[in-house]
Amino acid sequence: MKKILTIGAGFSGAVIARELAEQGYQIEVIDQRSHIAGNCYTKRDKETEVMVHQYGPHIFHTDDEQVWNYVNQHGEMMPYTNRVKSTVGGQVYSLPVNLHTINQFFGKAFSPKEAHDFIVNEQADKTIDEPQSFEEQALKFVGKDLYEAFFKGYTQKQWGLSPTKLPASILKRLPVRFNYNDNYFFHKFQGMPKDGYTPIVQSILNHDNITVKLGTNFDDYRDKLDDYEHIFYTGALDGFYDYKLGRLGYRTLDFERHTDEGDFQGCAVMNYGEESVPYTRISEHKHFTPWENHEKTVYFKEFSRLAEEKDIPYYPIRLIDEKTMLEKYIELANQETKVTFVGRLATYRYLDMDVTIREALDVAQAFLTAKQKNAKIPAFMVNVL
Repeated sequence: MKKILTIGAGFSGAVIARELAEQGYQIEVIDQRSHIAGNCYTKRDKETEVMVHQYGPHIFHTDDEQVWNYVNQHGEMMPYTNRVKSTVGGQVYSLPVNLHTINQFFGKAFSPKEAHDFIVNEQADKTIDEPQSFEEQALKFVGKDLYEAFFKGYTQKQWGLSPTKLPASILKRLPVRFNYNDNYFFHKFQGMPKDGYTPIVQSILNHDNITVKLGTNFDDYRDKLDDYEHIFYTGALDGFYDYKLGRLGYRTLDFERHTDEGDFQGCAVMNYGEESVPYTRISEHKHFTPWENHEKTVYFKEFSRLAEEKDIPYYPIRLIDEKTMLEKYIELANQETKVTFVGRLATYRYLDMDVTIREALDVAQAFLTAKQKNAKIPAFMVNVL
């Protein structure tokens, strides 16, 4: 039996490799980085011994019980609630905007109903019927004051674009809670791996039928693809075609590392919504593992900018120009007969970890089913537009 080649050793590549390895396939996994786990990579900070999320915070949250159980098979998940704060105008507020935030911001003592009526009847912009931009969507939902305090500046820094240029779809629902719940997520299952994400991915890849080669570029394999029965590609879609139609737009992140004694900010994530502050947030990583005790602390200021050629792409911009180019790349990809594109970069979509794992499990099963039926294996198994 020919080998399967998987490009990328993050969750997408690792899960597919494991699922197929358990069915007897020989899997070769390559990754251009010197480590596994992709952007979920965690490691101990040498100076402080704090577990650090090397590429920014990753909190696991899902309603998918199968995915939750899958992760727990490969590592111990500890209870963790993500409670985000935001510094605006010299004060600290809770996010997402909730009843406490509203009462503090407006100097009120509203009940849930009073707060709802106040936002809907006195703050929300009722002149906007069909919001076309992020700004219009936010003004329609929460009004000028909350928008400018918590959404405008942060969004401008995160995307590098005026909220008037961003689609309304980015803000899909009313970003306000009319109770005191400050849990950032709604999902049934939430947690943080006791020993970080790297050992989880390592466990997934730990199978006799899986070989992992790190520090290995896909370009070195371009002339070897015929040696494999099938290829699962989790790298950048435009990169697969050597950017011949142009580069898709991505945002990237820069991190400025700092250490201190004790506790720097008292929480894991502090947002900075004002445009005058150049960074979007500060993450203090000891708070992601509250079951550990550390005398020192390490924290990172996070800066967002447009990804350039040598940068690590984090999340797609997906504006009109990118969508047009994406359609052309999809047309090329759909002509492939033995390549399946999967994951955040290859499908040019922002994906949470749980969705990444769910789609990888589904893709692996779809591949096995297609092989049994001697059916064509599609280049994409999800709607990427």
